[in-house]
Amino acid sequence: MTRYQTYDLNQIKPISIQNRKSKVQSEKMASPFHHNDTFVEFFTSLPDVLKAHDLKILVERISKARQKSKPVIVMMGAHVIKVGLNPILIHLMEKGFIQSIATNGAGAIHDVELAYFQNTSENVEENLKNGTFGMTKETAELLNQTVKEGQKEELGFGEVLGRKLMKEKPQGFSASLLGKAYELNIPVTVHVALGTDIVHQHPSADGAAIGELSLRDFHIFTHQISKISDGGVVLLFGSTVLLPEVFLKALAVVQNIEGQIQKYTTAVFDMSNHYRPKMNVVERPQKAGGSGFYFIGHHEIMIPLLAASILQKNP
Repeated sequence: MTRYQTYDLNQIKPISIQNRKSKVQSEKMASPFHHNDTFVEFFTSLPDVLKAHDLKILVERISKARQKSKPVIVMMGAHVIKVGLNPILIHLMEKGFIQSIATNGAGAIHDVELAYFQNTSENVEENLKNGTFGMTKETAELLNQTVKEGQKEELGFGEVLGRKLMKEKPQGFSASLLGKAYELNIPVTVHVALGTDIVHQHPSADGAAIGELSLRDFHIFTHQISKISDGGVVLLFGSTVLLPEVFLKALAVVQNIEGQIQKYTTAVFDMSNHYRPKMNVVERPQKAGGSGFYFIGHHEIMIPLLAASILQKNP
């Protein structure tokens, strides 16, 4: 027998499971998917727990935003374009589910290269080794010259590129986010950090022009953010630093001028958990009047899943 004193469990006060607070009920369980089922049946079959539950709520809020004519704003890194998702986003724009897009300089570069040359995303390791990384003549001339034209006309960065794409209709125009957005009168804003893009390596790069157009795009983006109160949705696809910071500053400007923005939804879709998306897009806005979600998974799977989920809800 032990020399130590034990605790007498005969004095516990059991409760009934009927009175216990529980987080999972049998009706929330998944149901099997069969080979002849529709996507609607697949979406309905997801378990109503954790991230599947969050996804269903997000889809519902995006649907309601469209019904109330509130904006759904997409902020996205260039990787989304590189993995071939432009057609998915363009389809959502055409169906009225996206009212504004914000990207970085690399996003504009990949979009333009795919539209004009049908290829993008050079082999960095190999080209860096032989001294040709970022030295593509056509890309630099096209973007840098177009930006200078935009400066003369006081246009936005995304605006002037979109206008050029729509006017010239290159072979890949139908899959150009910038071109199709301009055609649909949906603003695409390009937020550039000088020195981060391959076109900045060329003598044709004009820092004053790039900075002026990108700053104008920040003002355009801030105007879009000013409309999200009471039902708007802001989605972040894969930018870990730049766009979360742009969003936070735009939100700060609007709240400084107009007062607190409330009852909007944010959601991050990324391949891992990152500090700034979590803090600037989900947690800090939650404390300032919004609500947010964080989904982890590869863009080439998660974004088509989100798009299909939205469309099955709104046939």
